[in-house]
Amino acid sequence: MSDIIFHHYPVSPFSEKIRLIFGFKNLSWKSVMIPSIMPKPDVVALTGGYRRTPIMQIGADIYCDTALIADVLETLAPTPSLYPEPIAGLSKTLAHWADTTLFWTAIAYTFQPAAMSGILGDITPEQMKAFGADRAAMRANAPRMSLPEATGQLQEYLRRLDAMLAGGQAYLLGDQASIADFSVYHALWFIRRVPAVAGILDAHPLLLTWMDKIAAFGHGQFEKMRSAEAIELASTSTPAAVTSSFVDTHGIALGEQVTIMPNDYALDPVQGELVTCSANQLAVRRHDDRAGNVTVHFPRVGFQMKRVTPA
Repeated sequence: MSDIIFHHYPVSPFSEKIRLIFGFKNLSWKSVMIPSIMPKPDVVALTGGYRRTPIMQIGADIYCDTALIADVLETLAPTPSLYPEPIAGLSKTLAHWADTTLFWTAIAYTFQPAAMSGILGDITPEQMKAFGADRAAMRANAPRMSLPEATGQLQEYLRRLDAMLAGGQAYLLGDQASIADFSVYHALWFIRRVPAVAGILDAHPLLLTWMDKIAAFGHGQFEKMRSAEAIELASTSTPAAVTSSFVDTHGIALGEQVTIMPNDYALDPVQGELVTCSANQLAVRRHDDRAGNVTVHFPRVGFQMKRVTPA
């Protein structure tokens, strides 16, 4: 198997989710640091426009969105499982809630004036302005939650999560860790790492103990890799053969030109030849002058696909 190459930056919550899954599965990987804001020319060379962090690369195959990345890692290293029976469906459902509702509530709560320096570190006013403009462009016209609403909703979510641990179980859904633990954790990790706002967690000692347990999985074994090396590797590799069955829900055939993009924010379309349209995954084949021929993979859930109409 080709190396797992992970494109991320240190304070990205979704990146922390996958870094801990590397540790949980005791995987070795290559670490490529990318910018936290646009422009991201090396990322775009690989993805064709998708800009969210993180992405995972295996040769000339590029995997977008942590839900899909987790599925791929499960295939590569089935034990220990992220989806243990009989809680596989429940763990995925709770993970989706955590990656969406809980995450955006945590973001709205954490990005308050008193916390900004703790979130971004020692940056200049110009860098702060650039970060704000970048995130505003990502969110576009998506509704924004006020701080009072975020605070009240987050407090209720924390009470519910704490209650899930009240029976003495080790993890949220029982005595085995699952994808739900890593998805809930990364949203709370983002809060806990900022002293100005972390106090909201103090009323929930069971959650804090559970967080320490998840953090103890670590990040696996990794080596640094330069972004240019990752692009060179993609250009000299061949995308993996498609093995999944075709599931048509759009009336679009394999081989047609399509665009795929998220359906909530960072609506940057990726265009290419449709090569995978399975029950849980979409993928396009595309060419980049630097990265060569690559296949860019997306999960079904959370993404939209449209046929490219010839001009």
